[in-house]
Amino acid sequence: MSGSSAGPLVPFGSVAEALSRPDAVVLIDGRSGAGKSTFADALVASWPGSVEPVLVRMDDVYPGWSGLDAATRHVGAELLGPRRAGRAGRWRRHDWRTGGPAEWHDVPAGRPLVLEGCGALSRSNAAAANLRIWLEAAGDVRKTRALERDAGAFDAHWDMWTDQMEAFIDREGPIAVADVVLRNDDLQATRWLDETLSRPLGDRR
Repeated sequence: MSGSSAGPLVPFGSVAEALSRPDAVVLIDGRSGAGKSTFADALVASWPGSVEPVLVRMDDVYPGWSGLDAATRHVGAELLGPRRAGRAGRWRRHDWRTGGPAEWHDVPAGRPLVLEGCGALSRSNAAAANLRIWLEAAGDVRKTRALERDAGAFDAHWDMWTDQMEAFIDREGPIAVADVVLRNDDLQATRWLDETLSRPLGDRR
């Protein structure tokens, strides 16, 4: 699966059918600057179900700049694992100002969930999701986006974060377990989403 097309969905026949579940779980992953946050915002805004999903951002979970793997394990154990078992999940916010853990957030079992961010789509986390999306963009595009977005806060950590993410990709193979892989150099993934969700249900493939 590559380019701007969607691959087959497992176990659903279309994106809309996957999102129609009242307890749908969507994972959105990709390297830094791939446009995950913008895509997640667009997905929540155009959600086809009657209940708006809970949006959780991995940026709020990482326990510091070296915490990608820790956040992946945290959402797997505390949020996605319980949800897969039909129970409410939860996640704990990291306070970037103090450098320590902050409050817990509960996510009801019967409400849709969108989890976006680097490290969301591990192999074990993928098993708890109904729809798994990977976004791709050229390296120079991603770096420009990410550094401009964080207004200098990311600059000193770019290389370390990139190394963590590449190690995650090598270990977990998120692209291989994604249902949909989209190019997003000029945010065309959002246009793909609009086009997909605007089609009659029977034509959504």
